[in-house]
Amino acid sequence: MAKQRRLRDERDTFDLPSDKLGLPPGTIVHVGERRTEAVELELIRYDAKEIEKLALKPDGPFDELKDRHKISWLDLTGVHDVEAVKRIGDFFGLHHLVLEDVANTHQRPKEETYKDYLFIVLKMVRYDGMEEGLDTEQVSLVLGADYIISFQERPGDVFDAVRKRLDAGRGRIRLSGADYLCYALVDIIVDHYFLALEKLSEEIEFIEDEILLDPGPETIEKLHRLRRYAVALRRAAWPLRETVQKLSREDSTLISDDTKPYLMDLYDHVVQVVDTIEIQRETLSGYVELYLSSISQRMNEVMKVLTIVATIFIPLTFVAGIYGMNFEYMPELKWKWGYAGAWAGMFAIGLGMYLFFRRKKWL
Repeated sequence: MAKQRRLRDERDTFDLPSDKLGLPPGTIVHVGERRTEAVELELIRYDAKEIEKLALKPDGPFDELKDRHKISWLDLTGVHDVEAVKRIGDFFGLHHLVLEDVANTHQRPKEETYKDYLFIVLKMVRYDGMEEGLDTEQVSLVLGADYIISFQERPGDVFDAVRKRLDAGRGRIRLSGADYLCYALVDIIVDHYFLALEKLSEEIEFIEDEILLDPGPETIEKLHRLRRYAVALRRAAWPLRETVQKLSREDSTLISDDTKPYLMDLYDHVVQVVDTIEIQRETLSGYVELYLSSISQRMNEVMKVLTIVATIFIPLTFVAGIYGMNFEYMPELKWKWGYAGAWAGMFAIGLGMYLFFRRKKWL
């Protein structure tokens, strides 16, 4: 399971939407990870005084959505069910190109303006450590005058903090309109980028210690994996910066002047995320070079020791070769102390070379 999650981001990035080849624009076809979970549809409706939560049936009818006296947040989980997506889109009058982008989970983060609503695509990220890997999921938001619709790929999201704020009724969220709720959802997504980057930074610190103390083949594998995570975060965060900036400058009645300062502050946070990702990418690239240098240095140390050993034994081999020749008349063959003298001479040569290398600081 962990390996599947670790590879999910890369697989989804390079999958080709072959099911859509040759189809006319606006055809709603799910593109992304194949899923079989049942669609969940939750409605949260609130005003300053009260809040209610309803679980709706994906196949309708949607009579509960006709009450427009409160702010409504409709959360659909399971965009693989294109019929449910289409029914929601038809009820709210969403453009067929918007529904096509909702079902295609390979969209680039963006913001598009329509007559009665804004369409926003984001990448929600979660990182639980190197073993679990980086998990990315596309979230599509539709912001209307008094409603917001969120489309998610699968169960489990990062919006629990927003739901708790709505339940508690504290702060601006229950006193403001749907635009502030949209800001709160985007803001919590950006906050989880910071959490992912924080955990990634911890992994980078660990890998730095490993490179300096005991680098091995698994070290470079970890480095490449962390670099892939950093690239995936960058791919999600760079267009997110453009999206939030466009939202903060949006000249639309759907975003009030009271909410725009919050969006501008959110833009600063996204810029900080992007800067941090760039720093981490550069750091990881430097660690790859450090790893290669460390391995090269260790190899040089090994080769130096082997070279010195070989250099010391070369003259010893020469002496042994001289006295190993089977000539009948050799001066030292009849000498009583010839064997001991040969050993003493070889030992003296070896010791002298060793002391010479130490004096030259080659050892």
